[in-house]
Amino acid sequence: MILSGEREAREWLEHLPEWDEVARERLELLVAMLGHENQRQNLVSAASLARVWLRHIVDSAQLLAHVPRETSSPWLDLGTGAGFPGLVIAALRPETRIVLVESRGRRAEWLESVRSALALDQTEVFAGRLESLLDQKFRVISARAFAPLPKLLDLSARFSTSDTRWLLPKGRSAAQELLELQGWDHLFHVEQSLSDVDAGLIVGTLVGEGAANKGKKS
Repeated sequence: MILSGEREAREWLEHLPEWDEVARERLELLVAMLGHENQRQNLVSAASLARVWLRHIVDSAQLLAHVPRETSSPWLDLGTGAGFPGLVIAALRPETRIVLVESRGRRAEWLESVRSALALDQTEVFAGRLESLLDQKFRVISARAFAPLPKLLDLSARFSTSDTRWLLPKGRSAAQELLELQGWDHLFHVEQSLSDVDAGLIVGTLVGEGAANKGKKS
């Protein structure tokens, strides 16, 4: 199923098990704050705001289908930018501990203001480079347009275990990036995106570095 417009996007959201009046209010406030802030700094393309519920909200929320609620905490969102997917996940699962990593100061400040406005007490904004985040293990790791897959894994594998669920929206490059990935033992596959017929999500678990990759780093 590929959703085609804002009405379908809103209807799809309303059928989520996480959906309730509070979730609706949080997401509508997020959309309003995004539109306002986008006039001050370029968080997302202006054109995408016309399809914000499909392009950004559903595009983020669809990740929940791949993570049972009981195994979604703690969650690490890399290069959160305008809050996608991390803030959407937090709005729908506010009980989940989510760490949003954003190195750009103005964006991190805005993320913190939204986190506070949405009363997301279990969400933390880490304003800094991922390399500065202390070692800890996460049950879920997500990243939307953060880095090419090899670099992404090099930077963030230390936060993963063999049970960690990776959720990586990759657009049109998903299948090709996975095909070209070398040096890692993994159980990744590509899922079709609900928000874009040409886009894919890389989903799965990371076993670890392959022997060849370890040899290069030793």
